[in-house]
Amino acid sequence: MKKIALGFLLGGAVFVLTASAADKKIVFIAGTPSHATGAHEHRAGCLLLQSCLANVKGVTSVVYSNGWPADASALDGAAAVVIYSDGGGGHPFLQADRLKTIGELMDKGVGLAAIHYAVEPTKEKGEKEFLDWIGGAFEIHWSVNPDWEADFGKLPKHPITRGVKPFKITDEWYFNMRFRDELKGVTAILTAVPPASTTNRADSSHNGNPVVRQLVARGVPQHMAWATERANGGRGFGFTGAHYHQNWGNDDFRKLVLNAILWVAKADVPKGGVKSTVTAEQLQANLDPKGKK
Repeated sequence: MKKIALGFLLGGAVFVLTASAADKKIVFIAGTPSHATGAHEHRAGCLLLQSCLANVKGVTSVVYSNGWPADASALDGAAAVVIYSDGGGGHPFLQADRLKTIGELMDKGVGLAAIHYAVEPTKEKGEKEFLDWIGGAFEIHWSVNPDWEADFGKLPKHPITRGVKPFKITDEWYFNMRFRDELKGVTAILTAVPPASTTNRADSSHNGNPVVRQLVARGVPQHMAWATERANGGRGFGFTGAHYHQNWGNDDFRKLVLNAILWVAKADVPKGGVKSTVTAEQLQANLDPKGKK
């Protein structure tokens, strides 16, 4: 099979060195530095996920750091785009005419995975598109973002959950997400019941609201990761965890996201899921220089 040589470093991008012409191209867009060291490590997280996919046959990947790629051809030929960045009004997709650019890719059936804060556009701009592209979004004064230990004791049968065992982990797990009506076309991937502690904060745009307080009091299960297939065959994935970089060291947490990236790219997800090993040293690599831990 013909091999194509790719650039080593170009415009903030990190490439896999060689790729087959038939490989699925995954484009990671890592947001600018944010929060304290160890949180919102967009660049380090994307580079770590890229390294875990390096030996997966049939895919190649590129990481663009510090937000939207300066290279106009960055998204050419992409099978999937993975966005891991801050959201809200500063979301990389909401600047200039980028929603249109991403929308054109979605119309072609390109996959999209959004990680953590990147699942939050604004209600006025982007939410409609996100509901179409990935099936759900964080909506201020509706969704909330507390830290809590989620117990994912039961996982659905789906390519994204292949080889993933039930697990518990503390993260800034968003919930009460705004989904399509009646979850049409949306498959819940990670579901747990938030504890009462998640309503300890005062009501605000992200901290709490009366609807959430009622849901938690009633013990209503909440979805923290989900998948969707669009009418044109394109796929989407939303994942609300990964505030804390150290959580990529959890094998099941990491495997689920790696599986999802392959799935949205329409690449084969191995029977036992993507196998990878991450060391303590790797978790300390590529952290942004942005202040104290």
